[in-house]
Amino acid sequence: MTGTPLGAPGAPGSPGSPGSPLRVGLVGYGLAGSVFHAPLIAATEGLALDTVVTSNPERQQQARAEFPEVRLAAGPDELFDRAAELDLIVVASPNKTHVPLATTALQAGLPVVVDKPVAGTAAEARELAALAEERGLLLSVFQNRRWDNDFLTLRKLLSEGELGDIWRFESRFERWRPKPKGGWRESGDPAEIGGLMYDLGSHVVDQALVLFGPAAAVYAESDIRRPGAETDDDTFIAITHTSGVRSHLYVSATTAQLGPRFRVLGSAAGYVKYGLDPQEAALRSGHRPGPGWGAEPESLWGRVGSGESPVTGGGRPEPTLPGDYPAYYAAVAKALLEGAPNPVTALEAAAALDVLEAARRSAREKVTVTL
Repeated sequence: MTGTPLGAPGAPGSPGSPGSPLRVGLVGYGLAGSVFHAPLIAATEGLALDTVVTSNPERQQQARAEFPEVRLAAGPDELFDRAAELDLIVVASPNKTHVPLATTALQAGLPVVVDKPVAGTAAEARELAALAEERGLLLSVFQNRRWDNDFLTLRKLLSEGELGDIWRFESRFERWRPKPKGGWRESGDPAEIGGLMYDLGSHVVDQALVLFGPAAAVYAESDIRRPGAETDDDTFIAITHTSGVRSHLYVSATTAQLGPRFRVLGSAAGYVKYGLDPQEAALRSGHRPGPGWGAEPESLWGRVGSGESPVTGGGRPEPTLPGDYPAYYAAVAKALLEGAPNPVTALEAAAALDVLEAARRSAREKVTVTL
């Protein structure tokens, strides 16, 4: 998206005053809203957290304590009743509400950021994209892990040709949670769009597509392993990209011994990186973006080399670039105010949903799905 700012102050459907911060309405103050979106919005120049929507009294109290100037709304209808007072809607509520809330916001003339997954199906994501295009409004998807420290470092290595031609990309988002926590994310009701395939899988698939291009074929294995679990908690997805790269992606809540976050194998060298980006843990702990944000100690750097295991000292340490979640909302503000590119489009999210839908079919029918 370039040229005329979409939904910027003074543009149709967005009434903010020139020079004033864009007023943001945030729907949902659970994990996504309180840990990720609210702090990042508040830290972004050009954005102001205006309203938080939650019907939960404890979460209302939390929002007021963390952002004393914020207005509260008990439900989305209350927010949309004063759409003229807002410049951007952020949808961070449960997955099943993403499409209806984004649709209502766009129909009200408001740009929208939607947490991942933007929708339950690729068709719904493309319908939302078409509506946004028709209305001339920004529709962006919050894929924050494009700004993980290890992902940024790997992109740098690839751009420099450090690893040669890439043959296989292994990506793991693994946890050890032997007992289900409950809630909609672990619900077996298809309407909830729960399960790890659509939760963590949205991240690892998006990263693979960004790095290595479109998928040509998908194979998957998906299991429900924990007693009392209702939906997938241990899933493997293999993507054959049109570029020839093969991605092997693992998302699991049942991994007693965690593997490397990334293992990337090329014709010249490999890159192996353990551990998760520190930004989520920092945000959960109440830290906010500032000097030193997203940095990790040298002891956690990955290694680049060939012929030896990094565990036994093979290869050289590769400095990890700082993670940069704040860059997402900075890009959203720039898109709205200056017409800069949308950092994550709904059509990109739809391509990831194509893969996830193919993976679900592959696991169910025990076939490889060609896209």
